Amino acid sequence: MSLLRRLPIAAALAAFLLCTQASAQTAAPDAAVQRAAAAHRQPLLDTLKDLVSIETGSRDLEGLARASDLIAGRLRALGAQVDLIEPVEASTYRMADTPEKIGRMVRGTFRGTGSKRILLIAHMDTVYLKGMLEKQPFRVDGNRAYGLGIADDKQGVAMVLTLPALLKSIGFDAFGTLTVLVNGDEEISSPGAREFITRAGSEHDAVLSFEASRVESDKLSLATSGIASVELKVEGRASHAGSAPERGVNALYELSHQVLQMRDLSEPQVGLKLNWTIAQAGTNRNVIPAHASAQADVRVLRVADYDRIEAAVRERAKKQLLPQAKVTVNFERRRPPLEATEASRRLAAHAQAIYAEVGRKLVVDDQPEGGGTDAAFAALRTKAPVIERFGLPGFGAHSADNEYILVDAIEPRLYLAARVIMDVARGKGM
Repeated sequence: MSLLRRLPIAAALAAFLLCTQASAQTAAPDAAVQRAAAAHRQPLLDTLKDLVSIETGSRDLEGLARASDLIAGRLRALGAQVDLIEPVEASTYRMADTPEKIGRMVRGTFRGTGSKRILLIAHMDTVYLKGMLEKQPFRVDGNRAYGLGIADDKQGVAMVLTLPALLKSIGFDAFGTLTVLVNGDEEISSPGAREFITRAGSEHDAVLSFEASRVESDKLSLATSGIASVELKVEGRASHAGSAPERGVNALYELSHQVLQMRDLSEPQVGLKLNWTIAQAGTNRNVIPAHASAQADVRVLRVADYDRIEAAVRERAKKQLLPQAKVTVNFERRRPPLEATEASRRLAAHAQAIYAEVGRKLVVDDQPEGGGTDAAFAALRTKAPVIERFGLPGFGAHSADNEYILVDAIEPRLYLAARVIMDVARGKGM
């Protein structure tokens, strides 16, 4: 046989060997977990309906109390030790929009036979106003389940309630503790829960956070943006704009000077962004404005950048156009960034292999997309892996009428999270 005739056969043999090796590298799925995930598909949907049917805006204390009672009841029924935790004023980080009263947290702790401590986090509050539920109840249409807050983050709550039930159904308790923590103030930057979440993160060997994945890209996230805000307030002196402008101190002039001299503080090369977005001044056209204010949105990728950008803002603010004006700077650290670590990369790579067991490709994103989540608080004081987006693929978060999750993703996502919990409990992927 000539060389040219033998080449196609050799190529085919090589391709066969590569496919065989690839198949060997992909482990067979755990049949028991697969069956359990399928069996818990409808119970998860039923739980989602119950959760979506309770309005839980971040300031709706009645709705948050009802939802926390439901969550606590489900956890107790599964055998967890349950604590309803009221935010403590001493550890509350008060911002301009922090309400006087903050919704409580629910913590459920399951004790097992092993040593690893695993934390599952989600939040029950939404951005929606009370009364919107009447026109937009829970509904399933084909492969989509719709509802206010269903993606952000009612699906996450349903996941962390379903997973202990799934593990119990297959008799798995090889963890030391499996802790479920659900808070009610995430959408207002977690002023009451942040310190508690940070402490809980430092006490566990792995943290899985259940914000929604993406409909367009089945993924986990290892990094999220840090979010801060700057508020500038200027006090001047009012005077008649026509007959005696020189007697006034124009707060608008000083504010304009401050905003313009801080327009170049962004450093895109390191992901640090400061953009002025809101400004207000004056009361009447013919009055020199005595008061003016502006707000800026700040995004960072590294916790250390907060100190640097705050120092830069405060230093620039000292350079005034009008020395008689009083300039006040308020810098709010609304949410730290989640930074990718080697520990989170290892566990995420392990999760990719697990997802491949059921024929799914899992994207691991180590770059932030602009938003921030509570996973960053959990990661502040720990070297353990902290991974975001273990929730269901969702779409339309914070929209008025378009929020949904994908129903056919329930089983593979339950399989993924359950297997990750099981392997972490056994010391794998760490």
